Amino acid sequence: MSKIMVSAVITAAGKNRRMIEDLKSRKLEIKHKLLMDIGGKPVILHTIDNVLKSGVDECIVVLGHFNEEIGPVLEDYPDERLKIVKNTDKNVELSETLLNGVQNSSSGLVLCVAGDQPTVTAETYRNLIDTAVNYRDPENIVSVLAREATGLLQTAKGLGMPFICHLDLLLKYLPHDKNNLNPILIKMIGDGVVFYGIPSLNKLELININTYQDYIDIKDRL
Repeated sequence: MSKIMVSAVITAAGKNRRMIEDLKSRKLEIKHKLLMDIGGKPVILHTIDNVLKSGVDECIVVLGHFNEEIGPVLEDYPDERLKIVKNTDKNVELSETLLNGVQNSSSGLVLCVAGDQPTVTAETYRNLIDTAVNYRDPENIVSVLAREATGLLQTAKGLGMPFICHLDLLLKYLPHDKNNLNPILIKMIGDGVVFYGIPSLNKLELININTYQDYIDIKDRL
């Protein structure tokens, strides 16, 4: 790992709306997607494990909605690098949740991760980190998990977490857009920030758990 400080921020503050609606339509027990079991462990813990295995210096999980349910699962996590913060207002956009985590991060690079991405491997996170660390100007690059095109990108359309960039970039853009992340990334690339797409190791890494079928697909294959 480089001497550049690398923090990770995992967003885990959402309303779980799509999963709740899906479970209701299937007449299944209502449960938060981050607490669903995969291999004897909740989804959120798989995500945290993989992030920490990548070698980050700290890992901040941001809670909001359902923090009373998710928080206790994280209390006894056996790694002092894990830190928990909570949104003061639960009804905020994803960019505001991410900003809360960033503001609680140390200086350097920030790896931004969604809590419902348990399939993204430590190897892929390391690839994201190494690309940003080794770029000639680490303060002006976003290293992102590619959805289609890889390498130097001409557009940020369709992209989101996980990605890594310098804390100063996030502090420049996040406070001014209470939104989902994609419009913010599009604005960044339009302003000349370099985007580099890292290929996934497999298609499973590209699945976010939003619906019960997403969960089943991952549970059966992870």
